[in-house]
Amino acid sequence: MPTTEELHRRSIDDPEGFWREASAGIDWFHPPERILDASRQPFVRWFPDGQMNTCFNAVDRHVADGRGDQAAIIHDSPVTGVVTTLSYTELLEQVARFAGALRQLGVGRGDRVLIYMPMIPEAAVAMLACARLGAIHSVVFGGFAARELAVRIDDARPTVVVAASCGIEGARVLPYQPLLLQALELADHQPDACVIRQRPESPATLRAGLDHDWEAVVSEALWVDCVPLAATDPLYILYTSGTTGLPKGIVRDNGGHAVALRWSMEHVYGVHPGEVFWAASDVGWVVGHSYAVYGPLLTGCTTVLYEGKPVGTPDAGAFGRVIADHDVKVLFTAPTAFRAIAQADPDGTLMRQHDLGGLRALFFAGERLDADTYHWAGALLDRPVVDHWWQTETGWPIVANCLGIEPLPMKPGSPTTPVPGWDVAVLDEAGEEVPAGTEGAVVVRSPLPPGSATTLWGDDGRFVEAYFSRYPGCYLTGDGGSIDEDGYVTILGRIDDVINVAGHRLSTGTMEAVIAEHPLVAECAVIGAADELKGQVPLGLVVVRTEAEVDVDQLRSELVAKVREEVGPVAALKEIVVVQRLPRTRSGKILRSTMRALVDGSPYRAPTTIEDPAVLQELSQTLAARRPGEGASDTSGAPGPR
Repeated sequence: MPTTEELHRRSIDDPEGFWREASAGIDWFHPPERILDASRQPFVRWFPDGQMNTCFNAVDRHVADGRGDQAAIIHDSPVTGVVTTLSYTELLEQVARFAGALRQLGVGRGDRVLIYMPMIPEAAVAMLACARLGAIHSVVFGGFAARELAVRIDDARPTVVVAASCGIEGARVLPYQPLLLQALELADHQPDACVIRQRPESPATLRAGLDHDWEAVVSEALWVDCVPLAATDPLYILYTSGTTGLPKGIVRDNGGHAVALRWSMEHVYGVHPGEVFWAASDVGWVVGHSYAVYGPLLTGCTTVLYEGKPVGTPDAGAFGRVIADHDVKVLFTAPTAFRAIAQADPDGTLMRQHDLGGLRALFFAGERLDADTYHWAGALLDRPVVDHWWQTETGWPIVANCLGIEPLPMKPGSPTTPVPGWDVAVLDEAGEEVPAGTEGAVVVRSPLPPGSATTLWGDDGRFVEAYFSRYPGCYLTGDGGSIDEDGYVTILGRIDDVINVAGHRLSTGTMEAVIAEHPLVAECAVIGAADELKGQVPLGLVVVRTEAEVDVDQLRSELVAKVREEVGPVAALKEIVVVQRLPRTRSGKILRSTMRALVDGSPYRAPTTIEDPAVLQELSQTLAARRPGEGASDTSGAPGPR
């Protein structure tokens, strides 16, 4: 069998031959004759003349191949005390009927459907039903507040919104209907209908003529077959935070996405048809799309949808129970989850009470994996612990230790080497490749492989500007890092103003916009402060109006509450520090990277362009006087990867 290095070299030297072979992993209504159209860079199109359907590949073909009785989805919900299993045959029935319900509500090929649901099977059913019709789904994480939901409604302009009546966060029930109604009041666009999956924990009051009960519309719906689609037709829009505060709607196509995920399941994760794979991530994030729903089902695996936390539902042994109960072969989660487990149960006693013998590997992503968590998890499980790195924009791993090809020695702090298909380089400011071990901007040379973002929804210009303008011919990942002499990649963190809170990429610009609306705030900045549990937590630095007599404690409480209300609890903003002024360059740019270094106690050099160096000393003294305990991590909110 070829080595990882040999496969990688072939994928770069002969991408069309490499991905032609990989395309045999899915079923086509019309197999592609052309593999790559790179004539309009950076808008690359894979399999442009092929016809297929993602839902057919994820569900129908497995029933036709004799896997109908195999479990497709296991919904494990410790917050409700219910475990539900759907076979592939049962999943097919539900998806085909819900597709019929959407069609009766006017949804057709190319229409958008916004999905606002927690980790329940119906979320996956709705996604697959859209794929079946050729509709474009946009899943919004249930933790987002009404204003953020409204922005996404206005951008995607959905024909139908599909929601649950509530989500459950630990012991807290979060009604979704009030948030949805508030979002619709704020939004300019209005969907034709809403479909609500009623949950007994908090049923919603439905609006006559506008809201439809999930069970009722499904019971009246006709079975719908899969619609043949061009491989280049959009499958979904997934919004990710932008540095301007406006979300970016990442667009993924059907054909390239299916081929890449099918290939990655066996080659990166080493998982095969019939096995159980668990990505402990919400469907609102890219990991939930790629590896809680599509990847496992495209492969014919059983996927676990977990509605719970790593700790507190009921204890720090929860992940061990799920692994043992469902014979999970590979677990994919965020480092935050295992940091929370280690904090609650330092010896791992609760997890060791469960039979983990079937587990082959643990994969981490979503944020940087620290050495302590890597070693602690490895000692606890006595299994390979694999750090890997990728992004919402890429859809699947860029750098990983590919267990399905050739497991390589691990270097803590590095996600190992580039995955076949990804031509990774580190460049300096001038666009020149730097020597081994030297830090710079991490890029991927074009053409990007199948499964990558094809554009931003409704904004080709922003797609080029955001990702391809700084280094022509290269995708700018937005992360800094280095590549050593062995080809191992190290990712050091974001080079923009998006922070990573427990695997959730959040825009500081969005939080700043909310804070700036307060009448007592003259100016503000939100930066990501290092946090032992969550990787980063947002820290708000606020300059108050000179004429204002401010009760600092009251202002802090008001701002924290305002961000929670308008951005959502996922923002995790808990600490506000009132400062005299913010450090700026002479041109007026706030020195965010310098402030981050100062807050984290890291070495920094004041830029020569700083307007007044004394401001850093003032800020240092103010931050040193912060009250102890502010901004402490809350392990109850520790999620899986995004």
